Amino acid sequence: MKTRLLLLLTFGVLTFGFAQTAEKPWRLTVSANAIDVYPVGGTPSRLFPDGAQGGFFDDFANVGDHWTIGGPAISLERYLKGKFSVGAMLSVNNLTKVEGISSGTEYPYVSADGYLKFSPLTGKKINPFFLGGFGISSFQFANPDDENALLLSKNASKQFLGGFGLDFRLSPTVALSLQTNFKGAYELDGVRHFQHQAGLSYNFGAGDRDKDGISDEKDKCPDVPGLKEFEGCPDTDEDGIPDNEDDCPEEIGSKELKGCPDSDGDGVADKDDLCPDVAGSIEMQGCPDTDSDGLHDGVDECPEKAGPKSNSGCPTEDKDGDGVPDSEDQCPDQAGSAEKNGCPDVSDAVVSTMNSYGSMINFVASSDRILGKKMFDVLDKIKSLLAENPGGIFIIEGYSSSDGDTAYNQALSVRRAESVRNALINMGVDPARLEIQGFGEENPLDSNDTSEGRAKNRRVQFRLKSN
Repeated sequence: MKTRLLLLLTFGVLTFGFAQTAEKPWRLTVSANAIDVYPVGGTPSRLFPDGAQGGFFDDFANVGDHWTIGGPAISLERYLKGKFSVGAMLSVNNLTKVEGISSGTEYPYVSADGYLKFSPLTGKKINPFFLGGFGISSFQFANPDDENALLLSKNASKQFLGGFGLDFRLSPTVALSLQTNFKGAYELDGVRHFQHQAGLSYNFGAGDRDKDGISDEKDKCPDVPGLKEFEGCPDTDEDGIPDNEDDCPEEIGSKELKGCPDSDGDGVADKDDLCPDVAGSIEMQGCPDTDSDGLHDGVDECPEKAGPKSNSGCPTEDKDGDGVPDSEDQCPDQAGSAEKNGCPDVSDAVVSTMNSYGSMINFVASSDRILGKKMFDVLDKIKSLLAENPGGIFIIEGYSSSDGDTAYNQALSVRRAESVRNALINMGVDPARLEIQGFGEENPLDSNDTSEGRAKNRRVQFRLKSN
């Protein structure tokens, strides 16, 4: 009978294919057990059909004074869902009659049960639980000649059970388990009794939450059904890259771009490409820069003409071609340098020297005629300075003394500047570099009250043209 009960237990365990916990689904418990018998009496026993000694139940009136400690009891469980699990248990024991005619007679005890278990505080250090189920128990007279001493023999009866217990967790996988079950007779010839157990439980195995055939311990995507070749992860777009490594899991892409497509083939994934339909560069976030001005065509208002970012990629006007835009050029009509804000790179010392020469050029009173041949030696020095400093346009400023009418003196100062300009042009200076302007009686160098002072005031000066 024990063999058949063991087969029943094995069948029950294989039938309950659930998980004990998500991490450790299986639970094996090995316990010592004590049988506490409560006979009912008064009913003839099938084991003793003649009713001798008051029947089978009365014969248990003094079995071990109700208590017999033995074992083992072995149970195997798997988690079902939430706080529930199911299991099967096989128990063995040996009861002895201590009084009466059959005193000393042994009654081997065997039971096989299936049950549903409820654990309200799963995961705590002390975990209470409750269980209920159905099974078969046998109190069999130890007679080796009895042909009926088999599973489901005349002295085996169906029973229902209910119980409760406590688990004391010793480690993440091991617990001390104490429980008490009451087994009530479902049939008239059954024996109602308590079964008390104390033992160790061990949780093991691995769950499979997503039911993809790969245990959670090995599954990189335990909550989503996947493929074995991708360690349990799916490949939604079937591009050979699992979704957990695919930045674009619903679009076919390449491994180099972590599973994302690249429509224009420029090495920038479409999701990061500002110009996904036109090949560009990585530096320009996938957009081209046709004019190479550092501003990609997607935002460049003049994509075919280089220009600064401050002007939206369009070139700025530069009439003198010196590289300084007119908006920043203090000398927009003459080439200069950025250091001089677009003006010619002529030092202040050169201008000062030219002015010292200009103050030496004197004119006949009320005339624009240059006074004395030696003045042409001064003009020659001015020509040399202009040749040594080829950049820049110079303004020749004409002045007069206070003799005569103011308006006349103003016109006279212009003619005097023109006279010097013409003399320099005749000496070979580029006319484009010389302009004139008259200031009349303004800015005298000396007093107009003396003839010497008025002679000094009849002069020209040079100024570098700028805004």
